[in-house]
Amino acid sequence: MRHWMGLPFVAALVLTACVTINVYFPAAEAREAAREFVEKVIGDEAAPEAMPAPGGGMAMVPAERASRRVAFDPWMLLGIAPAHAQAPDITIRTPAIQAIQSRMEARFDSLRPHFDSGALGFGGDGLLVVREAAQVPLKDRVAVNAAVADDNRDRKAVYREIAVANGHPEWEAQIRDVFARQWIASARPGWWYQQGGAWKQK
Repeated sequence: MRHWMGLPFVAALVLTACVTINVYFPAAEAREAAREFVEKVIGDEAAPEAMPAPGGGMAMVPAERASRRVAFDPWMLLGIAPAHAQAPDITIRTPAIQAIQSRMEARFDSLRPHFDSGALGFGGDGLLVVREAAQVPLKDRVAVNAAVADDNRDRKAVYREIAVANGHPEWEAQIRDVFARQWIASARPGWWYQQGGAWKQK
């Protein structure tokens, strides 16, 4: 019996073959999750604007997608799309993410006056930047620098945690980019942010 022509060969092929499929990054869901997260951290009543587009101006972020290697799904032989190809919602409601959010929200009360003075700004990479150290009173500089460092550690952690919690660690850079734009969009009048390497004021 020539097994390579029969069912055993086909079954082995189905179970071992790999294909590349497109997994779409759910940009709209990510933007909404970022808006919810950021507004809770900043915590006042001002309404956020549309996110800034990569080339300047204000526009919605275009849908993005990522590719990854996944095992071949035998159901594809019957014309049924694998679950991996479906773009999931973005959740930010895990204990780890909410713990980071709570820390950032509590810390922001001490950082807010330094955004108001222009000492701090939102970087284009989703982190905080001390842009004018001279605007921070000398007695407060050590504490402000420490708070900025702590906040940036939490920012990096939450971008990674959101990607992992949603089953796509490879989306970390895209999550970070969406959040970076949302911090800028949510900046209050008079606050500073980086765009295209230059500092701008709301």
